[in-house]
Parts: sequence; structure tokens; C-alpha cells
Amino acid sequence: MLRRKPTRLELKMDDTEEFESIKKELESRKRQRDEVSVASGAGPAAVGGEGGGASDDGPRPSRTELAHERIGYKPNPKPTTLPAMFGNLQF
Repeated sequence: MLRRKPTRLELKMDDTEEFESIKKELESRKRQRDEVSVASGAGPAAVGGEGGGASDDGPRPSRTELAHERIGYKPNPKPTTLPAMFGNLQF
């Protein structure tokens, strides 16, 4: 097996400045979302968190229902009556 020398990554001053500016921008966006959600009287989930749209008036599906929908599982109960199991047997 051939080995290569370890890659060396250097962190430059420009990289740290760019990181700090992006971090401040994301924090300001988050702060604005929180202020809007507090002003409207809604929780943080209504502004774009988990759970979908902000104006959903219907009942929320349970966690297992969301998982079933995500993976495509559609449980259908199997009938336990004899005609349903064997079909219509006519002689």
C-alpha cells in the first residue's frame, strides 16, 4: 500500500474574517426570525421550524405518522374472516 504525506491545511486571516462575517449574518437572521415570531404570538416552529407551514389549521400528524409517510409505509389491517382470507370458494 502506498502512503502519501499528510495534507497540510493553513488557516489564513481572510478565512477567519469570512467565517466571522457569515456567523454574524446568520445570528442576525435568527434574531429577526425570533423577534417576528414573538411579535406575531407564534412559537419558533411556526416561522420555519419543524412541522411545516405557519398557517396549518388542521390536526398535526403524530411522530409515527410522519415517519410512516416519509418512508412510504401504509399499514392496511388484514381481514381475519374466512371469506376474506380464502376468497369466495364455490363448488
